[in-house]
Amino acid sequence: MQKPLISILTPFKNTEKFISDCIISIINQTYEHWELIIIDDGSTDASFSIVDSYAKDDHRIKLYKNTGSGIIDALQMAFKISVGEYITRMDSDDIMPENKLEVLLNNLQQAGKKHVATGLVAYFSDNGISDGYKKYEDWLNELTRFGRNYSEIYKECVIASPCWLIHREDFIAADAFNPQRYPEDYDLVFRFYKQQYKIIPCNTILHYWRDYQVRTSRTHVHYAENTFLDLKLHYFLLLDYDASRTLVVWGAGLKGKTIAKALIEKNIPFHWICDNPKKIGKHIYNQPLEPFTNLENIKNPQSIVTVANALAQSEIRSYFKKQHMQEMTDYFFFC
Repeated sequence: MQKPLISILTPFKNTEKFISDCIISIINQTYEHWELIIIDDGSTDASFSIVDSYAKDDHRIKLYKNTGSGIIDALQMAFKISVGEYITRMDSDDIMPENKLEVLLNNLQQAGKKHVATGLVAYFSDNGISDGYKKYEDWLNELTRFGRNYSEIYKECVIASPCWLIHREDFIAADAFNPQRYPEDYDLVFRFYKQQYKIIPCNTILHYWRDYQVRTSRTHVHYAENTFLDLKLHYFLLLDYDASRTLVVWGAGLKGKTIAKALIEKNIPFHWICDNPKKIGKHIYNQPLEPFTNLENIKNPQSIVTVANALAQSEIRSYFKKQHMQEMTDYFFFC
Protein backbone atom coordinates (compact mmCIF):
# COMPACT_ATOMS: atom_id res chain seq x y z
CA MET A 1 0.00 0.00 0.00
CA GLN A 2 1.36 3.39 -1.06
CA LYS A 3 2.16 5.70 1.83
CA PRO A 4 0.54 9.17 1.63
CA LEU A 5 2.66 11.99 0.27
CA ILE A 6 3.54 14.91 2.53
CA SER A 7 4.21 18.23 0.82
CA ILE A 8 6.73 20.39 2.67
CA LEU A 9 6.46 24.05 1.64
CA THR A 10 9.58 26.14 2.23
CA PRO A 11 10.32 29.72 1.14
CA PHE A 12 13.90 30.92 1.50
CA LYS A 13 15.87 34.12 1.09
CA ASN A 14 19.55 34.59 1.87
CA THR A 15 19.90 31.72 4.33
CA GLU A 16 23.07 30.23 2.89
CA LYS A 17 24.54 29.72 6.38
CA PHE A 18 21.69 27.48 7.48
CA ILE A 19 19.88 26.01 4.49
CA SER A 20 22.06 22.90 4.17
CA ASP A 21 21.29 21.94 7.78
CA CYS A 22 17.60 22.38 7.06
CA ILE A 23 17.60 20.24 3.90
CA ILE A 24 19.74 17.51 5.43
CA SER A 25 17.31 17.27 8.35
CA ILE A 26 14.49 16.72 5.84
CA ILE A 27 16.45 14.14 3.86
CA ASN A 28 17.14 12.25 7.11
CA GLN A 29 13.47 11.89 8.04
CA THR A 30 12.36 8.39 9.08
CA TYR A 31 9.24 8.99 6.96
CA GLU A 32 10.57 9.14 3.41
CA HIS A 33 7.50 9.75 1.23
CA TRP A 34 7.63 13.53 0.99
CA GLU A 35 8.19 16.29 -1.53
CA LEU A 36 9.98 19.51 -0.68
CA ILE A 37 8.62 22.45 -2.67
CA ILE A 38 11.26 25.05 -1.97
CA ILE A 39 10.90 28.58 -3.34
CA ASP A 40 13.69 31.14 -3.70
CA ASP A 41 12.26 34.52 -2.77
CA GLY A 42 14.95 36.67 -4.38
CA SER A 43 18.14 35.47 -2.71
CA THR A 44 21.31 37.41 -3.46
CA ASP A 45 23.70 35.01 -1.69
CA ALA A 46 24.58 31.40 -2.53
CA SER A 47 21.33 29.92 -1.19
CA PHE A 48 19.90 29.03 -4.61
CA SER A 49 22.99 27.17 -5.79
CA ILE A 50 23.18 25.27 -2.49
CA VAL A 51 19.57 24.11 -2.80
CA ASP A 52 20.07 23.35 -6.49
CA SER A 53 22.89 20.93 -5.67
CA TYR A 54 20.57 18.97 -3.37
CA ALA A 55 17.71 19.06 -5.88
CA LYS A 56 19.92 17.49 -8.54
CA ASP A 57 20.67 14.56 -6.24
CA ASP A 58 17.19 14.00 -4.82
CA HIS A 59 14.09 14.06 -7.06
CA ARG A 60 11.89 14.80 -4.03
CA ILE A 61 13.39 18.29 -3.78
CA LYS A 62 11.74 20.68 -6.25
CA LEU A 63 13.34 24.11 -6.54
CA TYR A 64 11.63 27.17 -8.02
CA LYS A 65 12.04 30.94 -8.05
CA ASN A 66 9.21 33.06 -6.70
CA THR A 67 7.19 34.57 -9.53
CA GLY A 68 5.87 37.16 -7.07
CA SER A 69 7.53 38.87 -4.14
CA GLY A 70 7.47 38.11 -0.45
CA ILE A 71 6.78 35.14 1.76
CA ILE A 72 3.03 34.93 1.11
CA ASP A 73 3.52 34.85 -2.66
CA ALA A 74 6.20 32.18 -2.19
CA LEU A 75 3.93 30.05 -0.01
CA GLN A 76 1.02 30.44 -2.43
CA MET A 77 3.24 29.33 -5.28
CA ALA A 78 4.58 26.36 -3.32
CA PHE A 79 1.10 25.17 -2.39
CA LYS A 80 -0.12 25.50 -5.97
CA ILE A 81 2.73 23.28 -7.19
CA SER A 82 2.37 20.73 -4.38
CA VAL A 83 0.43 17.48 -4.83
CA GLY A 84 0.66 15.91 -1.37
CA GLU A 85 -2.32 14.59 0.53
CA TYR A 86 -0.88 16.26 3.63
CA ILE A 87 0.58 19.77 3.91
CA THR A 88 3.20 21.23 6.20
CA ARG A 89 5.52 24.22 6.22
CA MET A 90 9.21 24.43 7.03
CA ASP A 91 11.50 27.42 7.53
CA SER A 92 14.84 27.31 5.72
CA ASP A 93 16.90 28.24 8.78
CA ASP A 94 15.43 25.61 11.12
CA ILE A 95 15.97 21.89 11.70
CA MET A 96 13.64 18.89 11.86
CA PRO A 97 14.33 16.05 14.30
CA GLU A 98 14.41 12.86 12.24
CA ASN A 99 11.03 11.60 13.51
CA LYS A 100 9.09 14.83 12.89
CA LEU A 101 7.10 13.84 9.81
CA GLU A 102 6.47 10.34 11.11
CA VAL A 103 5.05 11.53 14.43
CA LEU A 104 2.95 14.30 12.88
CA LEU A 105 1.49 11.95 10.28
CA ASN A 106 0.74 9.15 12.73
CA ASN A 107 -1.01 11.56 15.08
CA LEU A 108 -3.05 13.13 12.30
CA GLN A 109 -4.05 9.81 10.75
CA GLN A 110 -5.26 8.55 14.12
CA ALA A 111 -7.27 11.72 14.77
CA GLY A 112 -8.67 12.10 11.25
CA LYS A 113 -9.73 15.15 9.30
CA LYS A 114 -10.56 18.50 10.89
CA HIS A 115 -7.54 18.14 13.16
CA VAL A 116 -4.15 19.85 13.18
CA ALA A 117 -1.07 17.92 14.27
CA THR A 118 1.71 19.87 15.93
CA GLY A 119 4.50 19.31 18.43
CA LEU A 120 6.79 20.84 20.99
CA VAL A 121 9.49 23.26 19.85
CA ALA A 122 12.97 24.07 21.11
CA TYR A 123 14.87 27.27 20.33
CA PHE A 124 18.59 27.10 19.66
CA SER A 125 21.18 29.78 18.96
CA ASP A 126 24.93 30.25 18.78
CA ASN A 127 24.54 33.17 21.19
CA GLY A 128 22.14 31.60 23.68
CA ILE A 129 18.38 32.06 24.04
CA SER A 130 16.96 35.21 25.62
CA ASP A 131 14.56 35.01 28.57
CA GLY A 132 11.76 36.28 26.33
CA TYR A 133 12.15 33.51 23.77
CA LYS A 134 12.51 30.90 26.52
CA LYS A 135 9.27 32.07 28.12
CA TYR A 136 7.52 31.90 24.75
CA GLU A 137 8.86 28.39 24.16
CA ASP A 138 7.70 27.20 27.60
CA TRP A 139 4.28 28.85 27.20
CA LEU A 140 3.73 27.41 23.72
CA ASN A 141 4.83 23.92 24.71
CA GLU A 142 2.59 23.87 27.78
CA LEU A 143 -0.41 24.63 25.55
CA THR A 144 0.62 22.00 22.99
CA ARG A 145 1.07 19.21 25.54
CA PHE A 146 -2.66 19.37 26.26
CA GLY A 147 -3.95 20.63 22.90
CA ARG A 148 -5.15 23.83 24.62
CA ASN A 149 -3.59 26.14 22.04
CA TYR A 150 -6.75 28.05 21.17
CA SER A 151 -7.38 28.92 24.82
CA GLU A 152 -4.78 31.72 24.62
CA ILE A 153 -4.87 32.49 20.92
CA TYR A 154 -5.28 36.24 21.47
CA LYS A 155 -1.98 36.45 23.37
CA GLU A 156 0.48 35.24 20.74
CA CYS A 157 0.61 32.79 17.83
CA VAL A 158 -0.22 29.45 19.46
CA ILE A 159 1.17 27.10 16.81
CA ALA A 160 4.76 27.37 15.62
CA SER A 161 4.66 28.38 11.95
CA PRO A 162 6.94 25.52 10.78
CA CYS A 163 5.51 22.82 13.09
CA TRP A 164 2.10 21.64 11.94
CA LEU A 165 0.57 19.11 9.57
CA ILE A 166 -2.92 19.18 8.12
CA HIS A 167 -4.95 17.28 5.53
CA ARG A 168 -4.98 19.01 2.17
CA GLU A 169 -8.79 19.29 2.06
CA ASP A 170 -8.86 20.96 5.46
CA PHE A 171 -6.08 23.33 4.46
CA ILE A 172 -8.05 24.44 1.40
CA ALA A 173 -11.22 24.82 3.51
CA ALA A 174 -9.26 27.16 5.81
CA ASP A 175 -8.30 29.26 2.73
CA ALA A 176 -4.70 28.00 2.62
CA PHE A 177 -2.20 30.84 2.11
CA ASN A 178 -4.59 33.01 0.13
CA PRO A 179 -5.12 35.98 2.50
CA GLN A 180 -2.61 38.79 2.07
CA ARG A 181 -2.57 39.39 5.80
CA TYR A 182 0.49 39.51 8.07
CA PRO A 183 1.77 37.91 10.21
CA GLU A 184 0.79 35.11 7.83
CA ASP A 185 1.47 32.29 10.31
CA TYR A 186 -0.68 33.84 13.03
CA ASP A 187 -3.43 34.56 10.51
CA LEU A 188 -3.42 30.90 9.44
CA VAL A 189 -3.81 29.71 13.04
CA PHE A 190 -6.78 32.04 13.49
CA ARG A 191 -8.33 30.44 10.41
CA PHE A 192 -7.76 26.96 11.87
CA TYR A 193 -9.57 28.27 14.95
CA LYS A 194 -12.36 29.68 12.80
CA GLN A 195 -12.83 26.28 11.18
CA GLN A 196 -12.87 24.68 14.65
CA TYR A 197 -10.13 22.22 13.77
CA LYS A 198 -9.01 20.43 16.91
CA ILE A 199 -5.37 20.59 17.99
CA ILE A 200 -3.89 17.17 18.71
CA PRO A 201 -1.99 17.11 22.02
CA CYS A 202 1.69 16.20 21.68
CA ASN A 203 4.52 15.78 24.18
CA THR A 204 7.38 15.32 21.70
CA ILE A 205 9.86 17.95 20.46
CA LEU A 206 9.29 18.04 16.71
CA HIS A 207 10.98 21.26 15.68
CA TYR A 208 14.24 23.05 16.39
CA TRP A 209 13.73 26.77 15.95
CA ARG A 210 16.87 28.76 15.17
CA ASP A 211 17.18 32.25 16.59
CA TYR A 212 19.60 34.89 15.29
CA GLN A 213 19.70 38.66 15.01
CA VAL A 214 18.54 39.03 11.39
CA ARG A 215 15.78 36.42 11.47
CA THR A 216 12.73 37.77 9.62
CA SER A 217 10.46 37.60 12.65
CA ARG A 218 12.86 39.95 14.47
CA THR A 219 13.43 42.51 11.72
CA HIS A 220 10.55 42.73 9.24
CA VAL A 221 7.84 45.37 9.61
CA HIS A 222 5.16 42.71 8.97
CA TYR A 223 5.97 41.16 12.34
CA ALA A 224 5.80 44.33 14.42
CA GLU A 225 3.61 44.40 17.53
CA ASN A 226 1.03 46.77 15.99
CA THR A 227 0.46 44.25 13.20
CA PHE A 228 -0.26 41.55 15.78
CA LEU A 229 -2.81 43.76 17.53
CA ASP A 230 -4.58 44.56 14.27
CA LEU A 231 -4.83 40.85 13.52
CA LYS A 232 -6.07 39.96 17.01
CA LEU A 233 -8.78 42.60 16.93
CA HIS A 234 -9.82 41.61 13.41
CA TYR A 235 -10.48 38.02 14.43
CA PHE A 236 -11.94 38.89 17.82
CA LEU A 237 -14.59 41.05 16.16
CA LEU A 238 -15.20 38.36 13.55
CA LEU A 239 -15.30 35.29 15.79
CA ASP A 240 -15.83 36.09 19.47
CA TYR A 241 -17.28 39.58 19.89
CA ASP A 242 -20.86 39.62 21.16
CA ALA A 243 -22.45 42.90 20.12
CA SER A 244 -25.32 42.34 22.54
CA ARG A 245 -22.91 42.72 25.47
CA THR A 246 -21.01 45.75 26.77
CA LEU A 247 -17.41 45.71 25.57
CA VAL A 248 -14.77 46.69 28.12
CA VAL A 249 -11.11 47.45 27.42
CA TRP A 250 -8.74 46.90 30.37
CA GLY A 251 -5.54 48.94 30.46
CA ALA A 252 -4.39 52.28 29.04
CA GLY A 253 -0.85 51.45 28.00
CA LEU A 254 0.30 51.33 24.38
CA LYS A 255 -1.68 48.19 23.59
CA GLY A 256 -4.79 49.47 25.28
CA LYS A 257 -4.57 52.74 23.40
CA THR A 258 -4.09 50.92 20.10
CA ILE A 259 -7.15 48.76 20.69
CA ALA A 260 -9.23 51.70 21.90
CA LYS A 261 -8.33 53.84 18.90
CA ALA A 262 -9.22 51.02 16.50
CA LEU A 263 -12.58 50.46 18.18
CA ILE A 264 -13.37 54.17 17.96
CA GLU A 265 -12.49 54.17 14.26
CA LYS A 266 -14.85 51.22 13.79
CA ASN A 267 -17.62 53.00 15.74
CA ILE A 268 -17.78 50.16 18.29
CA PRO A 269 -18.83 51.45 21.75
CA PHE A 270 -16.87 50.35 24.82
CA HIS A 271 -15.95 51.23 28.39
CA TRP A 272 -12.27 51.87 29.08
CA ILE A 273 -10.94 51.08 32.54
CA CYS A 274 -7.52 51.26 34.20
CA ASP A 275 -5.89 51.36 37.63
CA ASN A 276 -3.49 54.24 36.98
CA PRO A 277 -4.62 57.15 39.19
CA LYS A 278 -2.84 59.60 36.86
CA LYS A 279 -5.05 58.52 33.96
CA ILE A 280 -8.39 57.84 35.65
CA GLY A 281 -10.87 60.60 34.86
CA LYS A 282 -8.95 61.81 31.83
CA HIS A 283 -10.06 61.49 28.22
CA ILE A 284 -7.94 59.80 25.54
CA TYR A 285 -9.31 59.96 21.99
CA ASN A 286 -12.34 61.65 23.65
CA GLN A 287 -12.98 58.40 25.55
CA PRO A 288 -13.15 58.65 29.39
CA LEU A 289 -10.89 56.41 31.46
CA GLU A 290 -12.83 54.84 34.30
CA PRO A 291 -11.59 53.20 37.52
CA PHE A 292 -11.82 49.43 37.97
CA THR A 293 -14.51 49.95 40.61
CA ASN A 294 -16.91 51.03 37.86
CA LEU A 295 -17.01 47.45 36.61
CA GLU A 296 -19.69 46.65 39.15
CA ASN A 297 -22.02 49.03 37.33
CA ILE A 298 -21.42 47.57 33.87
CA LYS A 299 -24.07 45.02 32.93
CA ASN A 300 -23.11 41.86 31.06
CA PRO A 301 -19.56 42.93 30.12
CA GLN A 302 -17.28 41.24 27.64
CA SER A 303 -13.65 42.22 28.20
CA ILE A 304 -10.43 42.66 26.24
CA VAL A 305 -7.48 42.71 28.67
CA THR A 306 -4.36 44.54 27.47
CA VAL A 307 -2.58 44.57 30.83
CA ALA A 308 0.80 42.83 30.51
CA ASN A 309 2.01 42.84 34.12
CA ALA A 310 1.91 39.26 35.48
CA LEU A 311 0.76 40.26 38.97
CA ALA A 312 -1.97 42.49 37.57
CA GLN A 313 -3.11 39.69 35.25
CA SER A 314 -3.37 37.35 38.23
CA GLU A 315 -5.53 39.85 40.08
CA ILE A 316 -7.71 40.33 37.02
CA ARG A 317 -8.18 36.56 36.67
CA SER A 318 -9.19 36.39 40.34
CA TYR A 319 -11.80 39.06 39.71
CA PHE A 320 -13.22 37.15 36.75
CA LYS A 321 -13.28 33.93 38.76
CA LYS A 322 -15.27 35.58 41.54
CA GLN A 323 -17.71 36.81 38.90
CA HIS A 324 -18.00 33.24 37.50
CA MET A 325 -16.77 34.44 34.12
CA GLN A 326 -15.16 32.17 31.53
CA GLU A 327 -12.04 32.88 29.48
CA MET A 328 -12.59 32.97 25.71
CA THR A 329 -16.26 33.80 26.29
CA ASP A 330 -16.43 36.58 28.85
CA TYR A 331 -12.85 37.82 28.73
CA PHE A 332 -9.86 37.67 26.40
CA PHE A 333 -6.23 38.37 27.22
CA PHE A 334 -4.53 40.25 24.36
CA CYS A 335 -1.08 40.07 25.96
